[in-house]
Amino acid sequence: QVRLVESGGGLVQSGGSLRLSCAASGSIYVTHAMGWYRQAPGKQRDLVALISHYGSTNYVDSVKGRFTISAGNATNTVYLRMNSLKPEDTGVYYCNEDLATSILSRSHYWGQGTQVTVSS
Repeated sequence: QVRLVESGGGLVQSGGSLRLSCAASGSIYVTHAMGWYRQAPGKQRDLVALISHYGSTNYVDSVKGRFTISAGNATNTVYLRMNSLKPEDTGVYYCNEDLATSILSRSHYWGQGTQVTVSS
């Protein structure tokens, strides 16, 4: 069974920085991609940043130049460095990993979410 554990959320003033971490544990055969999603109050969960197995990255336009997604040296660890935070970045951030537990079994796994609150 795969488990994703996130950390690093909190309360920060506008213009501040935070770094989110997500570590996956369990029997993992291969990781295809890792990403961070954000769910603002009363809104749907949307993709913020994605990193592929090969290291290519993609960001939603609203965070380009401010957020950086990276994979850790430890297998199946992903980070999200968030700089110049704005109140509209507030929400619950979820880690997602597209991985396979065997050659025939591939699925998306979610972390429990970590709250990020940016005060103006």
